[in-house]
Amino acid sequence: MKFKTRAIHAGQEPEPLHGAVMTPVYQTSTFAFEAPDRPRAFDYSRSGNPTRQALEECLASVENGTRGFAFASGMAAETTLLLLYGAGDHFIVSDEIYGGTYRLLMNVMQNKGFEISLVDLSDMKALENALQENTRMIWIETPTNPLMKVVDLQAITTLARRRGIETICDNTFLSPYFQNPLDFGVDMVLHSTTKYINGHSDVVGGAVVVKDAELGERIYYLQNATGTIPGPWDCFLVMRGMKTLALRMEEHNRNGMRLAQYLLGHEAVEKVLHPGLESHPQYELAKRQARGYGGTFSFFMKGGVEEAHCLLGNLKLFSQAVSLGGVESLIEHPWSMTHISMPEEARRKMGITENLVRVSVGLEDIDDLLEDFQQALDGIRSK
Repeated sequence: MKFKTRAIHAGQEPEPLHGAVMTPVYQTSTFAFEAPDRPRAFDYSRSGNPTRQALEECLASVENGTRGFAFASGMAAETTLLLLYGAGDHFIVSDEIYGGTYRLLMNVMQNKGFEISLVDLSDMKALENALQENTRMIWIETPTNPLMKVVDLQAITTLARRRGIETICDNTFLSPYFQNPLDFGVDMVLHSTTKYINGHSDVVGGAVVVKDAELGERIYYLQNATGTIPGPWDCFLVMRGMKTLALRMEEHNRNGMRLAQYLLGHEAVEKVLHPGLESHPQYELAKRQARGYGGTFSFFMKGGVEEAHCLLGNLKLFSQAVSLGGVESLIEHPWSMTHISMPEEARRKMGITENLVRVSVGLEDIDDLLEDFQQALDGIRSK
């Protein structure tokens, strides 16, 4: 089946008792046994729930995997995956990562005995030089958040498999509709389903998808043991959002490209970071590796932090808020919002400066969004 069909039907046969076409919300903590030694398909909702199972099967299908896992948040998913490893293990991590991931890795896991190296994963020589005897995992974001660097998945996974190293790829920015890292040899694909997969800014969730059966069993054991699961209502909302993912991503992609092209030629903008622009340094790789670019990208204002703040304050249709991937347009200032948990030195080293702005272009009429940006930028010049 093609993507749109799987997003609507995978894991979601009509409910057998009454024939409900939509998967019911099984709002129950426990399930009756047939007898003390005869549990049914489900026994306790931490271990499994029919609503969650439907979502997990759908996630596995759209990511071309064999096993999917839903979590209470993207960070819950990340924490669970890190429990696959032990003290003394060495991780190589993209030097451009989401601020919450940086906080978890550098301020929590590093204190538990993990060794972590931040490396520019677009530089294969730098990656090879960072390898150690105890390297167990490579953590990838592509495109990176918020600087939109694209990483060559095939090259990294080829190197990693040769050395017996596992790979994790955060695919949140592009969603399964535009990119499938498992197809390039990645071991574990990670999502914040809060973002494009749900798409309506009304739920927090996370997901992991794998192909390898043994790895899937290890992750399921940890999911059950730690209880990092979402509730059935959250699963229902994510699953409902999945049904329109393809349609939404196409529109996000169109709107995002139009806005990026507009900003590219504006005198108040220093640089636009969008993988779909020919000016992007990994433009050809992005075209080869993904089928689209989504609606999230970043740009630098020429006038520094004051003009960046002024722009955010002048916009009327773009809400100043963290997160991305919803039907509504959002805009944020990474220096003081999504990446505030990172030390100033780390932010500057990564390339996050006070004049950087990240935008999540929603599904409003693009002409309205362009007019909003025009009046906001005109308001800066008039001061």
